[in-house]
Amino acid sequence: MTIIKLITHFLDYTDVEKGLSKKTQENYARCLERFRRWLVDSNMQNLLPHELTSEIVWQYRLFLSRKAISKKTKAELSKKTQNMYLIALRGLLSYFSVRDIPSLSPDKIRLAKQEKNHSVHFLSLEKVKRLLDSPAGNDLTSKRDKAILESLFSTGFRVSELVQLDRDHISVKNTNKVVEYSVTGKGNKTRTVYFSLRALSAIQAYLGAREDIDQAMFINYSPTAPDVGSRRLTARSIERIVKKYVKLAGLPLNTTPHTLRHSFATDLLNQGVDIRMVQEFLGHEDISTTQIYTHVTNKNLRDIYTKFHGGKRSEK
Repeated sequence: MTIIKLITHFLDYTDVEKGLSKKTQENYARCLERFRRWLVDSNMQNLLPHELTSEIVWQYRLFLSRKAISKKTKAELSKKTQNMYLIALRGLLSYFSVRDIPSLSPDKIRLAKQEKNHSVHFLSLEKVKRLLDSPAGNDLTSKRDKAILESLFSTGFRVSELVQLDRDHISVKNTNKVVEYSVTGKGNKTRTVYFSLRALSAIQAYLGAREDIDQAMFINYSPTAPDVGSRRLTARSIERIVKKYVKLAGLPLNTTPHTLRHSFATDLLNQGVDIRMVQEFLGHEDISTTQIYTHVTNKNLRDIYTKFHGGKRSEK
C-alpha cells in the first residue's frame, strides 16, 4: 500500500488507538495533507513506505524551508511551522513501526533548530481591569461577554477549554465561595481550575438573563446563528469578542484570549505563588514550559535589590 493511502489509516489510528484530541488529529491531517500534495507534485504519489529514504525526506525539508508559503502570512514558513510538518511525518513513521511496516526510522527525522523566545505578552492588573470592565451594557450579549472575559482571567483557560464549558458544569447558586471545576486540556491532561467570585457573579448575571435551553455555556446571538442544533461559540468567535473589547479598552492590539492566560500566570507569580503551583494551575506537562514566566520573578528580584540592598545606601 502506498504512503498516501496509509496516511488515512494513520489518522484513524490517532483517533481510535492513540485517543488524541480532535485538535491534534486535525493538525496531523493538515500537516500530512501538505506532505501528500508534495509527493503528488513530485511525481511520487505511488511511493511505498520502504522506498522512503533520507534523501527524499531531505528534499521535502528543502521544500518546507525554501518554497512552502504560509496561507495566513503569505511568507516563508517559520522554523516552528516547519517543525510541525516534520513532527507529523515522524508520527506517520512511528505508526509504520508499530504496524511492522518496513520504512525509514522515525529517529531519522530531525527537527530544525529554533531560536528560543522567552518573552510573553501579558497585561498589568490595571489593564486587565479595564478589559474586564469593558462590557458595560445590560443586554444579554454584554453580560455574556463579561462572563467570558472574567472566566478567562479567573481560570487561566485556553480558548479551546472555555468553548467546551456547559451550563451544568459549574454551580452559580452560591456566589459567596470560589467554585472549582476539573477540565481536560492539552494532551488530555486533567487539572482543576477555579472560578473567582467576580467570575461567578458575571456568569450568574448572564445565565439569569437567558431564556433558551442550549446546554452550552456561551452561545451565539448573531442573527446568522443556526436555528437548529447548538449555538455554542467557536474559539474563533471568542477571539473576535476579546478583540472587540481590547479596542474599546484601548489596549495593545496584540492582546488575545491567551494574553489573559499569560496575565493569570504572571499575577500568581507576582503574588509569590511557587512556579510548581503555577504549572499545576496552567496544566503544563513540563516545568520548562512554565518557566517562560520567570521574567516576572526576575524583575521583582531586581526591583527588590535596587530598593533595599545596602550597597546602594552606602554609596550615598
